[in-house]
Amino acid sequence: MYDDIRAVCRRDPALHGLAHAEVLLYPGLWAVWAHRVAHRLHRWRVPLLPRLLSQVSRLLTGIEIHPGAVVGRRLFIDHGAGVVIGATARVGDDVTLYHRVTLGGRGGEPKGSSRHPVIGDRVVIGVGASVLGPVRVGDDAEIGAHCLVLADVPPGGRLRLPATDLRGYP
Repeated sequence: MYDDIRAVCRRDPALHGLAHAEVLLYPGLWAVWAHRVAHRLHRWRVPLLPRLLSQVSRLLTGIEIHPGAVVGRRLFIDHGAGVVIGATARVGDDVTLYHRVTLGGRGGEPKGSSRHPVIGDRVVIGVGASVLGPVRVGDDAEIGAHCLVLADVPPGGRLRLPATDLRGYP
C-alpha cells in the first residue's frame, strides 16, 4: 500500500507540499486496493465475493477492474473515471492510466482464452485510449489520448493521433 501511495505522489504533479494528504482521496488508489483484495479472493476461487467487491468498488470509484485481471505494482490511475480493465488483462509495474482508458476484448475470442491486452512495465496510456484484444504493449511504450490499439506495440513505441490545428477556428 505504501508503494502505491508513493507512486501517486511521485507521478501526479498536483500533489506537492500539504496537498500530499489528498492522495488518500484518489479513487484510483482505492480501486487498486479493492482490486488487490478481490484478485486474491478470485485466485482462492471464492465464489461471488470477488465480483461483488469489484462492483462495489466500481460504484464508489467509477473504475472497473475485473477480479481476474493481473495488476502489477505501483499502478497509477489518474482521475480514473471510466477506466475498464478486463478479466484476462495483465498490467505491468509502474503503469500510468488516465481516465476513460479501456483494456478490453474485441469480441469473438473463444471463452477461456486470453482475450485482453498484456501491458508491459512503465507504460503510459493517455485519456480515452482503448487497447483491445490479445495484444501486447511493450515496456516503456506510450499510447496517446484517444488512440485505438488493435495490434502489438513494440517496447518504447509511441502512438499518437495527428494533431488538429484549430487556430482561427470560430
